[in-house]
Amino acid sequence: MLVPSRRRLRIEVWIVLGLSLGQSAVYSVVQLLDKMRRAPLAQGTSTLNRSQSTREYFDLTYQLLDIIFALVPVLLVIYFMTEHRQTKAGAGYDTGSAFQKLGFNFARPGRDLLQGLGLAALIGVPSLGLYAAGRALGITTEIIPSALDAYWWTIPVLILSAMRHAIVEEVIVVGYLLDRFGKFGWSTPLAIFASSMLRGSYHLYQGFGPFIGNAVMGVVFAWIYTKTRRVMPLVIAHALLDIVAFVGFSLFGKAVGLG
Repeated sequence: MLVPSRRRLRIEVWIVLGLSLGQSAVYSVVQLLDKMRRAPLAQGTSTLNRSQSTREYFDLTYQLLDIIFALVPVLLVIYFMTEHRQTKAGAGYDTGSAFQKLGFNFARPGRDLLQGLGLAALIGVPSLGLYAAGRALGITTEIIPSALDAYWWTIPVLILSAMRHAIVEEVIVVGYLLDRFGKFGWSTPLAIFASSMLRGSYHLYQGFGPFIGNAVMGVVFAWIYTKTRRVMPLVIAHALLDIVAFVGFSLFGKAVGLG
């Protein structure tokens, strides 16, 4: 098996981030500066799930396309992390599964679900307090989790959107990056710090409060991953947090903070 050089792996990481959350981080910084130049952050708003058409089924189509194409970088990560080895006979290839390497599978559904529920509770309640504190201090915009019109498909799409965010962020920012940072020769604390700073940075458009909260969440999630080597509990926890925020706001109309 040919082992990629560090230089090749660095290029690979830049490509993945440029197509996904690294791009989001750059846009987030620009959006934050734009909002700060317009008015104090406390007067700004950040809408997470926007309507993209006044026509119901075109809006549905746009929402589903956004979700599908956002998952393409995850497929790229799965491809990069799958080990392709030539068999002894030279007749083909066997593979080292990236899903198994990341712990992104259903090998232990009960335990993953329990850990995910526990993490969601651990992160969710402090996130609400941090959001309230950020609003009071004027460093956080008003977060509107959903501005979708009320259609029969609104709740299912919000659930799919939450799952999309969970999969993209946890697979790429935790599982993939910690693996690659380790191959760069970085120490575990440095890898966790870089991963958590990236997580915070693509939330900066919401203000400095969400940056801090998501960076702390990133430290917790990355540290847990280094102990378990399973990304599935993190995906479950993140999805639950976003489902509660997205669907709760859609049903009850109250702004809530997100993890």
